[in-house]
Order: sequence, then C-alpha cells, then structure tokens
Amino acid sequence: QVQLVESGGGLVQAGGSLRLSCAASRIFFSVAAMAWYRQAPGKQRELVAGISAGGKTNYADFVKGRFTISKDNAKNTVYLQMNSLNPEDTAVYYCNAPQYDSWGQGTQVTVSS
Repeated sequence: QVQLVESGGGLVQAGGSLRLSCAASRIFFSVAAMAWYRQAPGKQRELVAGISAGGKTNYADFVKGRFTISKDNAKNTVYLQMNSLNPEDTAVYYCNAPQYDSWGQGTQVTVSS
C-alpha cells in the first residue's frame, strides 16, 4: 500500500515562506506524477500544483509565481515551496499520487495577517 507522509506545515506571518515535503513509499516514484492539494475550512479540496513523471509542472492560478513544486526521485520526495504567503493560503495541504489514488494525512498551514 502506498504511503505518503507530509511535513513542513506550521504558522507563518503573511509574506513569509514555508516548504512542504511529502515522502512517498511503496511506489514507483521515478515514474509517478505527484500533486499537492489543499482544503480550507468549509471549502472543497482544490488542486494547488502538480508535477508529471517527466518534471512538467502545472499550477492553480492563485499560486502561480508564488509556489513551486519539485520532485527528488533519489529521495522519493515531492516538495512545495511556498513564498509570499497570505491568509487565504491557510488550509490543510495534502500530497497526492494520482496514479495510485493515494493521499497523505495532510499538514496544516496557517498564515496570520
């Protein structure tokens, strides 16, 4: 069974940065697409960013230019570098392996104004 474990969330002031990590196991990581989603209270889960097995990236409009997704195949880890955070980015962030329909447990990101 695929395991995805997120880390790196926390409390940060507006304008600050965080880097989320997602360690994957029991997965052919080098040929896997990966993605980050988020869910704010009372809202639906939404796609934040995705990266293909070949490294092609896509981003939601609301994070373009601020967030960067990357993938380290040697470490079986996908990252989400988040810069210029604002309170609207407050949410639980989830790692996803779409080909395996697997999700991590989520990591809370809280941005104070």
